[in-house]
Amino acid sequence: MTLRKFGGPVLAFALAGCMLLMLVHPEASLQAALRGLAVWWDVLFPSLFPFFCISELLLGFGVVHLFGALLDPLMRPLFRIPGSGGFALAMGYVSGYPVGAKLTAKLREQNLISRVEGERLVAFTTSSDPIFLLGAVSVGFFHDASLGLILALSHYGAGLIVGLLMSFYGRREELALNNSTDAGTTPPNKGQGGRLQAALSAMAEARRKDGRNLGELMKGAVQSSLQLIIVVGGLVVFFNVLMELLNKAGILSSLFNITGLLLSAAGFPPELGQALINGFFEVTLGARSAGAAGSALPLQFKIAAAAFILSWGGLSVHAQVASILNGTGLRYLPFMAARVIHAVLAAGMALLLWKPLITTGLASAWPSLPAAAAFTPGAPGFAASLSLLGLVLAFGLLLTLLITAFALLIRTIRRES
Repeated sequence: MTLRKFGGPVLAFALAGCMLLMLVHPEASLQAALRGLAVWWDVLFPSLFPFFCISELLLGFGVVHLFGALLDPLMRPLFRIPGSGGFALAMGYVSGYPVGAKLTAKLREQNLISRVEGERLVAFTTSSDPIFLLGAVSVGFFHDASLGLILALSHYGAGLIVGLLMSFYGRREELALNNSTDAGTTPPNKGQGGRLQAALSAMAEARRKDGRNLGELMKGAVQSSLQLIIVVGGLVVFFNVLMELLNKAGILSSLFNITGLLLSAAGFPPELGQALINGFFEVTLGARSAGAAGSALPLQFKIAAAAFILSWGGLSVHAQVASILNGTGLRYLPFMAARVIHAVLAAGMALLLWKPLITTGLASAWPSLPAAAAFTPGAPGFAASLSLLGLVLAFGLLLTLLITAFALLIRTIRRES
């Protein structure tokens, strides 16, 4: 109650201060806004807009329902979410933030997942895309493609661990709503023809309920995606201007010093304070600062800082996700808690994996693999992302088949005994 009482006036005072700083530093504010606009137009629009449109079309055609029925045996035991969350997981990991949040919101709007399941899903499907992680960060910021393997394993591995941990979240609420008619809490019916027939039937039923023709689907997908990508761009511009104003006011330098003192007290290099504070607000600037930190710093700490920043996502991404979740009933607080856990786990995994991967030569061998070459700067990123999406979905389906076959074998053995 106290937070609600004083939160509004504090926020109003802060925004008034930002407005005053913009009047004092108009040129710096304009240049920061132009930098943010350039990032949105050159990077975010071409990388996110196609995936936004594709996800809308796949939902309209019922493809998400198809994969939902097929992936249900994998997603429910591990993460306690329906199989449709498996598609959101694959899209989120391949295309990066905030695609996972957008798909989660769509699944919630279509009543395919409950509120608790949606909060679980968005908590671990919000991640960096491989092109940015392996290309921009490891090659562009750290100038060493071999570091991409460490960053990828720590970032995505920690994300999956967060998903496993989130399966324990909200169980009391689920038990209280056990008799609810919410479709998100009901496992799909296999049907008499097996799981594949049930999946095809679910796809056909979803297509029938949607009822729009291809032209209407395309129009709706473009309109919805444009609306969302404009919101993303506005938030990117806002946080670029905000950071510039904080820098002009001397607030950022004070935060750098305070964070450096805390890192030094914890036994970490204080020079990483600037990277962490920049990453607290904006992920790209933070990752770039981690790569540009002093050359005398141990490289493993710089990589751990980058993994922390990538997994936290920055307040800019948090604002994007919060805007997407608005109106769906999904709460922001579980998402923020999951980001903190993901960031800490990723940084810890980066430090733990550093010595094994470096000493065994696995990290140095990584850039020579065809999979790594597909995500270097200048590579056809969209085609590589689509190929990776197919591989991730195929791997998930293979795991589902193995789990189903294993369960069938156990039931047969029990029946015979």
